[in-house]
Amino acid sequence: MLKEIRSMGFDHAELSHGIRIVLVPGILEAVEEGWIKITSTHNFCPLPTGINHAAPNLFEPSNSRAQEHDQWLRHTKKSIDFTAQVGADLMVTHLGSVQFLWSNPGRKVSKYLKSHPDIDPTKDAGYQKVLTKAVEKMRARMGPYWEQVKSSLEEIRAYALERNVRIACENREKFQELPVDDDYAEFLEALPAPSHCGYWHDTGHAQLKQQMGLLNHEEHLKKNASRLLGFHLHDVTGDDDHQPIGHGEIDFDMISRFWTPEQRLTLELSPRVSPENVLESREKVLMLIAKRFR
Repeated sequence: MLKEIRSMGFDHAELSHGIRIVLVPGILEAVEEGWIKITSTHNFCPLPTGINHAAPNLFEPSNSRAQEHDQWLRHTKKSIDFTAQVGADLMVTHLGSVQFLWSNPGRKVSKYLKSHPDIDPTKDAGYQKVLTKAVEKMRARMGPYWEQVKSSLEEIRAYALERNVRIACENREKFQELPVDDDYAEFLEALPAPSHCGYWHDTGHAQLKQQMGLLNHEEHLKKNASRLLGFHLHDVTGDDDHQPIGHGEIDFDMISRFWTPEQRLTLELSPRVSPENVLESREKVLMLIAKRFR
């Protein structure tokens, strides 16, 4: 797997939340032999024994049930250990979600958008009414879940710092997922120093949220730029993300203005993307890097 990635011109890679336990010996061998360097991992990595599909939300830090929380804590620590073992110092993670017993308000938002595909979400009065009500319901219910997230992160704080692994908290695409995008800057600013956490920006997720009228992509980056650790780079066509760079609607010239030399840039493309389009995406990112840093 890693030799194929290396053969396409990449000398660094992120290990995703789809890495099965049986792949670990080969990964360690490739790293030890110098085939590739690992810049980051994505929790849970490797996957828990018996799980053979990508499962980043298998256990959530927002869940306060003792059994699930213990599983999240145990497997997150294992992922931190593995991150350090492969020589990386960043682990991307999701921060959970708000659970609704009967009526998820995000469904009404999605339903309105699907039935009115040509509206401007920022200007359509009917949509804004539905969206405002949905956000109010989300905020009214999210308190205990959000407090549990912060408590969970504090539990792994010392563990991550001891292993020199930073937790890269990724923005999410679904309505009920945490944190609420408007809360990211305040959340990161409130973390104690030295911080074990920073912000990880997924371009596709932010674009989908912009299409829902929940954020302005550029303004969101401005607010969180000081805590940015890295990017998942992929394009969006309609509601289909993980597309090749330049094949969709994202303004990557704007995105590149927020890059710094310390950050990690990871192409996160669909398995259906052809090798030719992977290479095309790589070249487009390299051109943007050259333009950004002269």
